[in-house]
Amino acid sequence: MIRNLSELKYTLDKQFDKLPKDVIFCKNCVVSNQRPRTTFNKEGVCSACQWAYEKDHAIDWASREKELQDLCNKHRSKDGSFDVVVPGSGGKDSAFVAHQLKYKYKMNPLCVTWAPFEWTEIGSQNLQNFIHSGFTNITGQADGKLHRKMTRLAFELKGDAWEPFTYGQKAWAFHIAQKFNIKLIFYGENGELEYGGSEKYKNLPKESTDEWEYEYFKGASVDTLVKKGIEIGVLSKEDANNPTISLYKPPSPELILDKGIEMHWFSYYNKWTPQENYYYAAKYTGFLNNPEGRSEGTYTKHVSLDDKADGFHWYLSYMKFGMCRASRDVQTDIRRHHITRDEGVILVNRYDGEFPERHFKWFLDYMDVSEDFFWQVMDLYREKSNVWNKVNGKWEMIKPCI
Repeated sequence: MIRNLSELKYTLDKQFDKLPKDVIFCKNCVVSNQRPRTTFNKEGVCSACQWAYEKDHAIDWASREKELQDLCNKHRSKDGSFDVVVPGSGGKDSAFVAHQLKYKYKMNPLCVTWAPFEWTEIGSQNLQNFIHSGFTNITGQADGKLHRKMTRLAFELKGDAWEPFTYGQKAWAFHIAQKFNIKLIFYGENGELEYGGSEKYKNLPKESTDEWEYEYFKGASVDTLVKKGIEIGVLSKEDANNPTISLYKPPSPELILDKGIEMHWFSYYNKWTPQENYYYAAKYTGFLNNPEGRSEGTYTKHVSLDDKADGFHWYLSYMKFGMCRASRDVQTDIRRHHITRDEGVILVNRYDGEFPERHFKWFLDYMDVSEDFFWQVMDLYREKSNVWNKVNGKWEMIKPCI
């Protein structure tokens, strides 16, 4: 359903209200203060760079390793049954975590995948390679009609068509853990800490599902999006009663507590280095690079591979915050001392914001929207951002990365 373009005024994304109006960039990496929940110290260094320094100089990783051993000893099954749920796509990070748990820590992982909107060929191949390297995997696929409508809603009302995938990415593991009576879940990294965001769980191995609405869903819950979808006529009341909606949300906190389910980050116990995860996954689980070369919007070949919608998630981030996939990769590589900041600035200015042309037609068809509607949504979020200004009818970035 394509609504009147003039109605595009409203967003459920509450992050804009808390962003500084004046854009500044980290003195060490290339992140700006427009990344939600990122803070800067008096030297102008972002919270993620401060954490990267702490990882190298202040964390007792031997003690963290002992904590991990003790946790695995507590949960390891005595009869060889599944004892830990590992969510992932077959990508480098989840493959690293699952393989480490199985072969180093002698756990019996049940791996789970919340399906992409539509797999790329290389994404599907990597998942199959991972499974064939010795893992059991359960894939969850949402009701296709509903999922497309939710994607369409999130695109307009959240400025992120990716969000229905995030729902399942977070919740699916909890549903499987509940069904199989498994008490331990292992995600990869604490993204808020690693990439700049909330430091609430800085020295803790796990989070509460109560944090999801604020940290992952832009301040508006699944139920809020559904309610608004009904109001604007994209969803029907029948859609709102679809049982798939329950899979977008975790089990109730009471049920999680009653079942004793715990979700942990592997990055709490292991000094998280995505580049090393890539080498590891390539060696042990058959992970393959992008055969088409670098991924659109960045300079790397081993990220943003799984899903045809991935590039639009990052492009919308560029509209809202002035940072795209290349910016994320540069930030990570600078913090791990793989490149200098000067090299990173060059890469950002060359690749950040590159339009994801490869799957554009598919993206429009998937959401059943026109190209005009697409660009109206882009304009909506550029207007709300602090990083864009329209000059003589043309959008210009107010303060590019320097």
